[in-house]
Amino acid sequence: CLVYSVSLVYLRALGVPVTDYTFEDCQLALAEGQLRLPSDTCLLEFAKLVRSLGLKPETLEDDLDKYVASAMKMKKEKVNLKEFSAYLECPVSQTLESMFALFDEKEDGVIDIREFVIALSVVCKPSKTLETIQLAFQLYQSEGGTVTEEDLACILKTAMGVSQIDVTHLFRAVDEQEKGKITYDDFYTFAVLHPHFAEEYLYADQMGAESGLETSSLSAPNGICTDFSPDSSGDRRKPLQKKLN
Repeated sequence: CLVYSVSLVYLRALGVPVTDYTFEDCQLALAEGQLRLPSDTCLLEFAKLVRSLGLKPETLEDDLDKYVASAMKMKKEKVNLKEFSAYLECPVSQTLESMFALFDEKEDGVIDIREFVIALSVVCKPSKTLETIQLAFQLYQSEGGTVTEEDLACILKTAMGVSQIDVTHLFRAVDEQEKGKITYDDFYTFAVLHPHFAEEYLYADQMGAESGLETSSLSAPNGICTDFSPDSSGDRRKPLQKKLN
């Protein structure tokens, strides 16, 4: 609208950082759920790229079902940019390259498509933490229906959009019988009994001063300040922050 456009002109003239985060981004950042998104999450950037590719909020859940079905068939197979383009049925573009870069952890030109699916699930259903984790378990579990500590770290790292996460304490708490593997039912039962498991087993370690990550009041459910302006928003040419950077 005209008022919004004029406001942008004034803000830019005053040198005030502005971003193009939308109402959907605010919903993602502040959604109620058992996993609060940390302040340095890359999922807001991911959500912007999803919109830029033309994936509409009203159709995202249908799209998610389609991508999940394809990912199930691919299992642990990694894909390059061209294969990722075919998977999404989108032509290669700068936007697609930017999205691909978010998941290209080792900068070796391939990504794990399961991570894209988990991130998309968070964007589609930001307040339904356990639904996303259940989906992730289906993508990572062995034939016996179990995941390892390493698998759980990949799942939660992607669901939170962070570089690193230590899930050792959480995994040991869930794995009461010390089998070295857990099922989704194990995790669900634990989550029901410990609804604040993230604060108790993840954020206490991950969000402290030693980790360098910012903390915030629990009054903001997902732990992100309502000011979404990045620290370096004035530098538009700065490369996108990778999920594992």
